[in-house]
Amino acid sequence: MSEDVGTHLEQPAEAAAPAPRWDPAAVPARLSRRGIYWVPGSRVSSAEGTLPCGPLFVEWEAPEHITEPYPLVLIHGGGGQGTDWLGTPDGGAGWASRFVDTGFAVHVADRPGHGRSPLHPDVLGAPGPAFTYEGAVGLFAPAEVADRQTAWPGGRDAGDPVVEQLVAPTGPMLADVPAAHAREGEALTRLLEAVGPAVLVTHSAGAPAGWMVADRRPDLVRAIVAIEPIGPPFASIRGGGHSLAYGLTAAPTGYRAPTQDEPATWPALADVPVAVVTAEVSPLAGIGRAVMDHLAGAGVDVEHLDLPAYGIRGNGHGVMMESNGAESVALLAGWIRGVVTRSPRT
Repeated sequence: MSEDVGTHLEQPAEAAAPAPRWDPAAVPARLSRRGIYWVPGSRVSSAEGTLPCGPLFVEWEAPEHITEPYPLVLIHGGGGQGTDWLGTPDGGAGWASRFVDTGFAVHVADRPGHGRSPLHPDVLGAPGPAFTYEGAVGLFAPAEVADRQTAWPGGRDAGDPVVEQLVAPTGPMLADVPAAHAREGEALTRLLEAVGPAVLVTHSAGAPAGWMVADRRPDLVRAIVAIEPIGPPFASIRGGGHSLAYGLTAAPTGYRAPTQDEPATWPALADVPVAVVTAEVSPLAGIGRAVMDHLAGAGVDVEHLDLPAYGIRGNGHGVMMESNGAESVALLAGWIRGVVTRSPRT
């Protein structure tokens, strides 16, 4: 082996920690139905032939007896994938199964270019910056809040098994953020056109996809639960040279900024109930409040679900990955039931 090639195969200074052991007893046995499907993307021409552009992978699960009138569509954040909802990094039950246990059917999507939705730069464009261990710890488990983030299920360095499980499935976001937001909105709109009206549950940088869908087809969105959404409004997006130019998205929507004579409005979202969820020790908690104020200022029916105000303590940004998932899901399920029963479009 040449010396040049060998430099690309160097072993890390410390070997990766062993994966958490597979323990079937850690997850209760359940009776449900499940399957997968794809939402096709558009088609583009290339020198090799016609290629799919932006297909969406979806994994669904439903209880034996569905008791809730509308399914949930779970939309992951950042460079993650749908597996963020399927289990916790320490091997525990994920939010998808917890929602199923409360009577909801769920559809777990991999946003285009993430997870099982293929990424090829000739089709979707160049990827953005890589996701590092340092970035993961800084966002999900900062050392400075270790004494207060009591729901985090692991350690806080690259050698920790939980951190390894967090980083392993996480890739880059796409460099062209406006195109990514538009594509995600289109793909998820097609999903709802296929399955019918639903409640969108988004996380972090997956929030723009939810806003885009509601802007396109508000008649198909019964409510949005935005967990720790990206922001603040109109913010620059690090590493991409883009911004949330339309308030909460980088792609165009029907949001209308305030003028000297008129307040801000977002007509498509006027009848879509929204919950903005913030966590006690998350570095993005303040951003969530700014997002809520932006929505309220545009006439959106928005509520702030600040987890510690409901006795759900010790959470960081990755709420669905932490140890008190049962309490968080119970709160959100209750809110969803309440708003869909009072919605004028129910």
